[in-house]
Amino acid sequence: MAGNPRRRLGVVLTAVAACVTVLVPIASSQAAASGSPRAPKTVVMDGKRLLQAKARLGHGDPALRRAAKDLVVRADGWLGQGPWTVVDKPKPAPSGDPHDYLSQAPYWWPSQPKTPENPWGCPYVQRDGERNPEVDTGTDRPDIGKVVGSVTTLSLAWYYTGKKQYAEHASKVLRTWFVDPATRMNPHLNHGQFIPCKYDGRAIGIIDFSQQYTSVLDAIAILDTGAPGWTRSDRAGMRAWNVSFLDWLVNSPFGKQEAAAKNNHGTFHDMQVAALALATGDKELARKVVRDARGLRIDPQIAADGSQPQELARTRSWHYSTFDLVAYTRLADIGRHVGVNLWTYEGPDGQSLFKAVDYLLPAATGAARWPHPELEFYRYAASDVVHAAADAGDRRAKAAVPRLETPPGGDLWALRPAAEQLDSIAG
Repeated sequence: MAGNPRRRLGVVLTAVAACVTVLVPIASSQAAASGSPRAPKTVVMDGKRLLQAKARLGHGDPALRRAAKDLVVRADGWLGQGPWTVVDKPKPAPSGDPHDYLSQAPYWWPSQPKTPENPWGCPYVQRDGERNPEVDTGTDRPDIGKVVGSVTTLSLAWYYTGKKQYAEHASKVLRTWFVDPATRMNPHLNHGQFIPCKYDGRAIGIIDFSQQYTSVLDAIAILDTGAPGWTRSDRAGMRAWNVSFLDWLVNSPFGKQEAAAKNNHGTFHDMQVAALALATGDKELARKVVRDARGLRIDPQIAADGSQPQELARTRSWHYSTFDLVAYTRLADIGRHVGVNLWTYEGPDGQSLFKAVDYLLPAATGAARWPHPELEFYRYAASDVVHAAADAGDRRAKAAVPRLETPPGGDLWALRPAAEQLDSIAG
């Protein structure tokens, strides 16, 4: 989740060239320090499954050892980076508060030459699917991707190896971005995806977080199992931040607008709210959001043949079809924790998550070309959602797994069994 896969692959290759950390046995430093390992109380991933994978890795499971080596390479690549903070951007958000998060709309471009009288080149015009490179300078959007990518990878690497440097660095990254009064981010997104000379922030800027922040919630749960460097104060600070952020997502005008979105924005908003509710103790809200997604999301957003019409209309139709399914499959994971099975649900026209994944299988396995517009096709983008459907009982998806394309940096599904957007374009 840490940005463009080609950049991420470069980090991996650099780390490999430098040194591949040797995995320590599972029955080593962590187990000795904290007794029997515990299943994390994760909100998306299945904590018991993580514990089982840890035990299998300790017994030398060859497939898991290969995945663990890939995980450690990624984690080692993060050790020399960060921490990051919202307060170090060149200019604050329009509010003037440096603690406010700021990002720029990725698909909006200047239409006029930039001059002293018109320094932005306004007015801005939309070019769907074409990412304006200026959005990666001067805002917080690139750094939050690094925060999420690093703490997700580092926490998992600590859990599986017991090496304290991974947990300590993950703790420092979280503490700096969310907890420390001098560097923390305010728990709102009032200035997400602003458009120069047009909007100081927009509701759809919430997707900057909703597409990835639930991974942070699982990382916190992993660290909560006894990670060195992760303190009670850190845990309390993160919980307070999450409670405030959830309140803003549910009750602010922007939060309400995003909840009403009819495409992937609405799906991701539901996923984020449900995960935050579960993480902060409001199990009833989490259950309601997942349950309501059947009629509010699946019925209108997935067609009888499994296609997603709103996503197919995009210039990046493959990316956005897999993207929306990342949200659906993770929402189904949250549902498992609260007793709601989204996988078995069928809408009035036969709509279902299984059909939506199956619609992708010909292109995901390389059996057929993707028949819709796509500016940059990456077959591996569907790998995680196919894994998710296979694990949920879809026979076609299970048969397709051996024919999936391995994502850059390796397939981590066995150690991180929850879908991520593997071809992230950070938009």
